[in-house]
Amino acid sequence: MKTSSSISLLLSLGILLLSINILNGQSPPEWDDPRGDNWPASVERVFIPSTADSTFQKAYYFKSSLPEPQPLIVSLHTWSGNYNQRDRLVEEIINKNWNYIHPDFRGPNTRPEACGSSLVIADLEDAIQYAIDQGGVDTNSIHVIGASGGGYATLLMYRKSRHPIRSFSAWVPISNLEDWYWSSKSRGLKYAGHLEAVTQSDSLTFNAAEARRRSPIFMDTEHPERQQSQLYLYAGIHDGYKGSVPITQSVHFYNQLVEELGGQPDNQVSAGQLVHLLAQRTYQPPQTQPPLFLGDRLIHLRKQFKNLQLTIFEGAHEMVSPVALDHILEP
Repeated sequence: MKTSSSISLLLSLGILLLSINILNGQSPPEWDDPRGDNWPASVERVFIPSTADSTFQKAYYFKSSLPEPQPLIVSLHTWSGNYNQRDRLVEEIINKNWNYIHPDFRGPNTRPEACGSSLVIADLEDAIQYAIDQGGVDTNSIHVIGASGGGYATLLMYRKSRHPIRSFSAWVPISNLEDWYWSSKSRGLKYAGHLEAVTQSDSLTFNAAEARRRSPIFMDTEHPERQQSQLYLYAGIHDGYKGSVPITQSVHFYNQLVEELGGQPDNQVSAGQLVHLLAQRTYQPPQTQPPLFLGDRLIHLRKQFKNLQLTIFEGAHEMVSPVALDHILEP
């Protein structure tokens, strides 16, 4: 198993102790609102047989009407949502006439059957295969995207998917369920109870080993061709203060992958940079560099190594929807 550097682990402990009093009392983020809404009439509700247990998973699906194969966008619901949770990206994808699927993958992460289980991975693989089987998919342009719990599922697919995914976009994701459990518990957030249910724990004894087993940061990347995929990690600088997922969840995962791909410490986010980001919630680039923006949001820090990109932007627990699909047609 791979682990984060000892410096990062020690830093996380310090940050956790420092943050307990700062972060208490925050309300659940808007991005985990599980409510559905009326879906566009052109989007079809479908039932996909599971290759894992022969049950049927529901999904919303849109097939491009263009004669040439088009990209497939696999958009993943948040932690407390399911396939019926209204997707902010669906109208733009329909307007572009791309293929689209919004699968259920066992619904909210409140049961052992959900939350990174083998059933979840099978459901997501089945959803992609379903869309491919309907025809019209450019199999060189399959893209997985999600925010919050959907970002967590995106990282799971980066580690586990057998499909030739071109890009993975994980917005404000969770990568380490053990760390997130203690962060959520110290703040009185509902996610701590969810994780106790998922790991079959109780409020006095948490099954950390099971949490780690379901955590992307402790997994291996199973398919060598994944190095041909692009992974985009996005974290709002104020998340963890005005949201439920600290930016350390993205930063540590990025650093872990850099190490796995042969990078050096200067390719990673340093301990000093991370402390600066957390303490001041900004990071000033050298004055010789013009500021960078993600749409209309200031980028506080961007790191890149091989097929990886980490962006810390001005925002909280959110996806910047107007620019979330901009990378799809990049060469």
